Amino acid sequence: MNHIKYLFFHIMSKIFHNKEILNNFFRRCGMKIGNNCTICCNIMTAEPYFVEIGDNVTISGNVKFVTHDNSIAKIDKHHSNVFGYIHVGNNCFIGQNALILYGCELSDNIIVAAGAVVTNSFSEERIIIGGNPARKISTWDKFEQSSKGFAMNRAEMKEKFGNKNNFLKRKVKAD
Repeated sequence: MNHIKYLFFHIMSKIFHNKEILNNFFRRCGMKIGNNCTICCNIMTAEPYFVEIGDNVTISGNVKFVTHDNSIAKIDKHHSNVFGYIHVGNNCFIGQNALILYGCELSDNIIVAAGAVVTNSFSEERIIIGGNPARKISTWDKFEQSSKGFAMNRAEMKEKFGNKNNFLKRKVKAD
């Protein structure tokens, strides 16, 4: 049922060009979502009250938060689940298909690379983490330097490549 509700609020946020509509849906379900967050997928968990997201956070497509699992039941017959909080600090970016497991806390100003599996907390700021399990792979300063030729805003992109059709035609001709 929550998935249907998510779809409804996702569509409403697109129609009205207001990302707070979707953020408020997650808040009503029990998640703590900060201000100015952009959430591009359904991050709902069975325990939404275990998720806290800071201000100015972007969560890309198909990101998953895992607030519990049943693995302990195979080892310890007296316990059925392992539970834990997930905290994402302010000004973070979570890349597409990232997985963040219970008990993880991300400090402010962290970029999580696409496909990363975050199994531990990270307290250092202005870093990039990635891999399985996630580890520090770079810093913001190094990323900024290596992205100089590619970084642009939408207006610069349109100026450089024209509209989408022109870009696709140029790419096909180049091949």
